[in-house]
Amino acid sequence: MPVFIEKPTQVKACGNKPKIIEEYVGRVNSNTDDISLARMKSPEGWEEPGQTPEFDEYTLVLEGTLKVNSKDGSRDLKKGEAVIVPKGEWVQYSSPYEGGAQYFAICLPAFSPDIVHRDE
Repeated sequence: MPVFIEKPTQVKACGNKPKIIEEYVGRVNSNTDDISLARMKSPEGWEEPGQTPEFDEYTLVLEGTLKVNSKDGSRDLKKGEAVIVPKGEWVQYSSPYEGGAQYFAICLPAFSPDIVHRDE
């Protein structure tokens, strides 16, 4: 039987400025452990700590520019571009440019603060 999600649940974000996370599928909104799907709206100048998560993360930029830092360097993702960050890889996201960024993130398994392993 299909499970219809009528609206997302806003969950607390991490970072130097307020970011909106709207979880459609995941541990909070749909009680789903194996995958999460969330829309992120990060303001200009937002930055979060680096992390080494226990999940694969797939990110698609809808608007603006998302900066992705990894041990291999950094890359600016623009509207329509995506990135895959495998579990166990260090990554840091930010939206340093005018207008911030809006993007979708899918995590396998679902995002959890217990398995994200943020830098101190």
